[in-house]
Amino acid sequence: MEFSWYELCAKEDVTLQQGDFILDCPIVIPPEQVNEGDTVDISVQKIDSIVLSQSCDLLNNKLDIVLVCPYYSLSYWLESILVVNPSKRSKRRAVDNLRKGYLPAYHLLNKYDEYDLLEDYQVVDFRNVYGVHFNVLKSIITSADNRIRLLPPYKEHLSQAFARYFMRVGLPNDIIVENSYY
Repeated sequence: MEFSWYELCAKEDVTLQQGDFILDCPIVIPPEQVNEGDTVDISVQKIDSIVLSQSCDLLNNKLDIVLVCPYYSLSYWLESILVVNPSKRSKRRAVDNLRKGYLPAYHLLNKYDEYDLLEDYQVVDFRNVYGVHFNVLKSIITSADNRIRLLPPYKEHLSQAFARYFMRVGLPNDIIVENSYY
């Protein structure tokens, strides 16, 4: 049985769900340092993002701030984000590690040939998580001509990958197994 990865949301569908792709999503970038009482300058950048907050919370209006992460084409990720040896072999190894889930800060999504914005594979970047007001996202999706949604079970797989990255625990001392066991 084959499952579709994506659906193109109808213009009338103004629901926001986990796995929705938001183009040109405005995010607030705070200054590097903020002192109490200071007036600070912030900047707003637009990124292509995917919604990570749970659909049940979004559909029941239980959130004011929605979690989103940026995503990039695999080509851009290989050339600009992942600094690797540009050889074909190292790129092939990086893509294979990404596909297998060995790079927990990133998650690979399939391409969507039917929609030109996802004609390449996509890489979700969990290292940068942003909060965007629910009403801002509702305004964006209401005025969007086309919107793509990641479908089950792939959206749950994305959520699970995010949870694995977010819940990592670094131990102060590793376990060293004595040689007598091997």
